[in-house]
Amino acid sequence: MHPSPVASFVSSGGAAVDVPLTGSPDAEAIFREYAPYVHRVLRHLGVASEDIDDVMQDVFIVVHRKVADFEPRGSLRAWVHGIAIRVTSRHRRRRSRVRETAKGDALDAIDPRTPAETLDAQDARRILAGILDQLDDDKRAVFVLYELEELSMQEVAEAAEIPLQTAYSRLRAARELVYEAVRRHQARENFR
Repeated sequence: MHPSPVASFVSSGGAAVDVPLTGSPDAEAIFREYAPYVHRVLRHLGVASEDIDDVMQDVFIVVHRKVADFEPRGSLRAWVHGIAIRVTSRHRRRRSRVRETAKGDALDAIDPRTPAETLDAQDARRILAGILDQLDDDKRAVFVLYELEELSMQEVAEAAEIPLQTAYSRLRAARELVYEAVRRHQARENFR
């Protein structure tokens, strides 16, 4: 584990573990194991809450289409994350060109937390999302996968399809930006 000042804002909770492979991976088993994890990763990668289900569906359509081509030389988790990163990137480019407005009322799930806990968690997510929005997509992906989703740096490099040293370089640059944003936020809070 590696401590992070971001942990005071959001806890990643329940990180998916790599599925041990016996034979070829099954798209349905991958979905069952990774769907909640991919949902969280998409949120951290900046997918709007109203688009997460659609983007997640796109991720698992690609997984289903390409599962037969998966080569177990790397980790299944990194492979799924790589797909999620690429689908998210396409979605964000498409989303910036076309803005949709959702109609209708969405039903909210019942939250067992107290109203104060809910507000604190919502505030923390809002602050973290604002900080992550300051990063470019490449740095954000590396930071999210390593710091929030706790993938190994080798898995991050595989998922992002970049050399290991490039992943380390992007993480260092992202950390500097995130830590500075956290310091600015804390200074503003302490000033109030």
